[in-house]
Parts: sequence; C-alpha cells; structure tokens
Amino acid sequence: MLVTGAAGFIGFHTARALLARGDEVIGVDNLNAYYPPELKSARLAILERERGFRFDKLDIADREAMQTLFDRDQFGAVVHLAAQAGVRHSISNPHVYVQSNITGFLHVLEGCRQQRVGHLVYASTSSVYGANTSMPFSERQNVDHPLTLYAATKKANELMAHSYSSLYGLPTTGLRFFTVYGPWGRPDMALFVFTKRILAGEPIDVFNEGHHQRDFTYIEDIVAGVVEAVDHPAAPDAGFDARAPDPSTSYAPYKIYNIGNQRPVTLLRYIEVLEQCLGRKARKNLVPMQPGDLPDTWADVDALARDVGYRPSTQLEDGVRRFVDWYLSYYGG
Repeated sequence: MLVTGAAGFIGFHTARALLARGDEVIGVDNLNAYYPPELKSARLAILERERGFRFDKLDIADREAMQTLFDRDQFGAVVHLAAQAGVRHSISNPHVYVQSNITGFLHVLEGCRQQRVGHLVYASTSSVYGANTSMPFSERQNVDHPLTLYAATKKANELMAHSYSSLYGLPTTGLRFFTVYGPWGRPDMALFVFTKRILAGEPIDVFNEGHHQRDFTYIEDIVAGVVEAVDHPAAPDAGFDARAPDPSTSYAPYKIYNIGNQRPVTLLRYIEVLEQCLGRKARKNLVPMQPGDLPDTWADVDALARDVGYRPSTQLEDGVRRFVDWYLSYYGG
C-alpha cells in the first residue's frame, strides 16, 4: 500500500490500521510547516517502529520524485491523503493549494495509471457542498458552488479521478470527510485550539456565536471506513443513466462517498463536552461566521454503509474524552 500524507493526522492513523492488519505500507510526506512539524515527526516515529513500514520524504507536487516512487514500487492500492489542508488558509495562500491539491493529485493519478494500480482511494471533503443548504448532504446532490479555493480543488480532484476512471479503467473512490477529530489531530482544528486555550486560561473565538452544526466524526470511525473502502474497489454502475447522471457513480469504475458521523451537533455543545472533559469553563469570544465557512454540515452515509458496511459508533463524549486524555499525556497538564 502507498499512503500519501502518512505523517498527517488521518494518514498516520490509516497507515497504523493497515500495518496492524499485516499490510506493507510505504508512507510519503513532505513534512511541511503548515503546522509545527514536530507533531508530524512524532507520528512518523511511531510508524517507523512498525514492521512493514517504510517512509520516503517527498513532495507529491515533485513530478520526478513521484515518477521515481511509482517506478520503484508496485502498489496494490494507493490511499491518497496528502493535501494542503485548511479552509481559511486557502483564502490568503491560494497558490499552494493548486500546487499540492491539483498538480500533486495529477502525479498520483499518473503513477496509478502507469503502474495499473488496483484501486485509488483519495480524500475529498464536506466543503465541496459549499452554498448547498439541503440537509443531510447527499453524494447525489450538486456541488458546483464551492465557497473556498480549497473546496474547489477537492471538487477538481473528483472530476480528475473520473476522467482517469473513464479513460483508463482506473478504479477510484473519493471520500468526503466530515470534521474529523481525535488523538494526534491537527493543531489548527477547533478541538485542538480550544483545548490549548482553555488550559492556558485564554479566551476562545467561537465563530457564528457557536450556533452552526458540524458532523464531528471520530478518527477511528473514519479510518475504519477508509480501510473498508480500500477493500471494495470501485466498479462500473450497471444502472447508471447518462440522461440523468448520478454525481456519485458512473459507467466507469468511480465512486464518491460521504464519510461522517451522521449525527451533527452545535459548536456550543461541542465546547460544552470539552469543558466537562477538561473540568474547566471556556471564556467564549462570540464572533460572526468567517468567510468560506459552511453554516452547517450533516453527512448522509447510507451509501457507504450499504456498499462497504461503514458504521460510525463513537459518541461525541467518548471521542472528546479520548482526545483530551491524549493531549494531556502528550503535552502535559
């Protein structure tokens, strides 16, 4: 297996899960400084103690390095999780998103095509739903109104994947992640930021005054779905109707799935659970909605449940508690 972004949050947990079941995993990551690379190095140190893991430091936007990688190794499947993340960051730093999320993804697709990889599973995002407010979000809905360049690059990934599935028969499965949280998470995500500030006695910025809802999804549930998706390569849909095309499927070996918790909660409730786990009250600075943010997210995961048996089971209270336990153990407190 090739796992790109292996030192990242979801990539790290996915690589561990694949290794735990006996897969050989080659992980790649450029270890960039979007957030402190020390956390990425700590994740990587854990992976490198595992039998069957090898790490290559490279940038997926480096065409020659990616060509060398695919020429050297024959991958049964590729789990593509490397990307420039961060919805708000894309507003002020657009060029890096095109370089990583568009050019880098093209290099992954080309490597899979040339080596006839059996299945490409790649990360998309709930952000592609953009201006859509019809809940819950379904893969069969139109996603032509992204609110940020980050979302636009991920929608582009889905379109690029379909072209390769159609032209070359490459099985591709896109997973639209919904607000993933848990131990070893990204420091720019809300749970991480809130925990750090509450413990320091500092106020937290609560966007939209905490009234918007998010389909917070625990990392172990996400990884279980990713691994199951890897084991179920996309196949052509015999019932596909070209006169009324379903965006989530195709006459080609191509699938799009939501992967979330299917139980949205308000941001204020999320903070309340965190306060209970920390045993401290947050000082809330209530501020307006930020540009590019979706008012609410709610995943319809029926398709993934039907096709691969996906069943998220972690309650918010349990997931936040596990994050807090990890945070206090890792950082002290």
